[in-house]
Amino acid sequence: MDQRGLVERARGGDHDAFAVVAGAALARLDAAARLILRDRELARDAVQEALIRAWRDLPGLRDPDRFDAWLHRLTVHACLDIARRRRRRVHEVALDPILPPFVGDAASEVAQRELLDEALRRLEPEWRAIVVLHYFVGLPLPDVAAELRIPLGTAKSRLHRSLGVMRSTLEAAGEVGPATVPGGQVA
Repeated sequence: MDQRGLVERARGGDHDAFAVVAGAALARLDAAARLILRDRELARDAVQEALIRAWRDLPGLRDPDRFDAWLHRLTVHACLDIARRRRRRVHEVALDPILPPFVGDAASEVAQRELLDEALRRLEPEWRAIVVLHYFVGLPLPDVAAELRIPLGTAKSRLHRSLGVMRSTLEAAGEVGPATVPGGQVA
């Protein structure tokens, strides 16, 4: 059965149909939550909270074809809620790759992942969510803004500032210099 049919059945109260559609998205939701919260257990809590909200609010979902985007949005909001509640405590977790690792030098891969981890660590959770949704989940910026319920201009400026903070972290580590793009502007 297709996803739309399963979502329709789940909206009618079918637990098995909900388990199938939620289970299909579980790995992506967990990966995004881990990148935003940087803590495996908190990420699991956020995904679980999002799935509970999804089950509870599923009858109100207007467009079953947008189920995945809606579930992502619930997960991001659950992550941000948890981050707000735990703002005073810093949690450090190693990043697991979302994509299969490339074939190359294992030591340089670990070093690059640690640098990326350090750069992400310096971001506020709201800014980190934009970077994760745009670059790791692959959502276009207008969709990121819609999911976070912020204006597109705000999403663009937060992404720009986030990349600046990450770039300065990498430059301080000596990994990258200021990159230029065609036209002579600093990237």
